[in-house]
This record gives sequence, structure tokens and C-alpha cells, in this order.
Amino acid sequence: MLIHGGGSTIQTSFGRIIPRLAMHRQIIGVELQAHGHTNDRNTHLTFEQDADDVATLLNNLKISKADFLGFSNGGQTTMEIAIRHPRLVNKIILASVFYKRSAAVPQFWEGFDHATLNDMPQILREGYLTANNNAESLLNMFNKDVQRMKTFKDWTDDYVKSIKARTLIITANKDVGSPEHAVEMYRLIPNCELAIFPGGHGAYLGAIESLDNGKMPAFNAIDLIEEFLDKE
Repeated sequence: MLIHGGGSTIQTSFGRIIPRLAMHRQIIGVELQAHGHTNDRNTHLTFEQDADDVATLLNNLKISKADFLGFSNGGQTTMEIAIRHPRLVNKIILASVFYKRSAAVPQFWEGFDHATLNDMPQILREGYLTANNNAESLLNMFNKDVQRMKTFKDWTDDYVKSIKARTLIITANKDVGSPEHAVEMYRLIPNCELAIFPGGHGAYLGAIESLDNGKMPAFNAIDLIEEFLDKE
């Protein structure tokens, strides 16, 4: 199960790695409330609701257990799935995720106070419009994503510790969250591995907003992901 980042679609977050992953396993790509092909509802976006939506989807598909790869905000959703719906979870991969505001520099949070649609990477705007050619819906998604981050509150250490699934944390040395925060999460989650790649937010996954001229970096996470999912 692939869970995209905020403001993203399955293709913009994972389009570069889906062909490789799909060679050896069934892939389910979900686009969450107000994102991509998925309609909105008259509620704010929350990671808890996203987690419940994914659980409902899996139940409707009659899939009793899955592995999860969540990128950025999709990582927070994946954490909530592991805590709220543990029976559905085999292994989880948390890519470029954080659980405390202190993980990111103050300027990151201050940017949401005056963010406009023009601040959203053009390639992500184009990715949304490719999935849903509706400018009003794009703006609505952007506003809801911004509001969720403006109101983001720290998770407690005990809440993060309650993740029982086998976990792989992947981040970058120039990511939104600091490497030190990734190490902190690694030490909190009981059954956890950690890898730190060079580059920016999600470049190691091929997240399109972080690629240099659209090229996947040669040193990327795909082999590590497959090894983690395959091992007993």
C-alpha cells in the first residue's frame, strides 16, 4: 500500500518506483481525501481520518494484511494506521516523516502562515491537474493541506512507542525533518531500522518535486525497500 505526501498524487510521489516494486508484489496506490482522483468531504484533513479511510478501503478490498510505504504526510498517516489498525499491518516504511514540530526549522512552520498556491511547486500543481483537471479543487486541496500543517501538534513519545509493526525509517540528510529527529524516532519504535540518504525531501524515492531534471538519483532506496519487505 503506497500512501503519498501532502499536495501529491500516487504518480508524483511514487511514479518512479512503482514499476520496480510491481515486478514482485501487488501494489495498491491510494489517493487520500481531496487529493488527486479522490473527492473531498466537508471536514478538515486529519491523519486519523486518512488512516481510517485506508483501513476501510482495505476492508472493502478484502485484504486482511498489507505492507505500507508512506511518504511525508503519508508517513504520518501510515503511523496512525499502525497504531489504530494494527491487525491490517505487516511492515511499515516511514519515508521523510516526523512527529514533533522541533524536527523542522522554525522557518518551515512560519511559511504556512502566509502560504499561497504559488508557493506550491509547479510540478505538483501540474501533477494534481493531470489527475483532476479542476483548478478550484486544486486550491481547496492546497488550503486544507496548509491548514493541517498550521495546526500540527506534537505526538507523544509513548504514542510513537506504541507502534508494534516492523518498521523501516528512511530520510534524507537535507530533509524537512532533521537526521537527529529520525534517529530519535528509530530509538522510540521497538522493532525499527533506519537509513539516511543524501539529498532532499524524497529524492531517494523519486518524489518528483525533489528530482534534478526529473532524474532518479543513482543512489536511491529501492533496493533497500525490497530487501526490507522480502526478509523474514
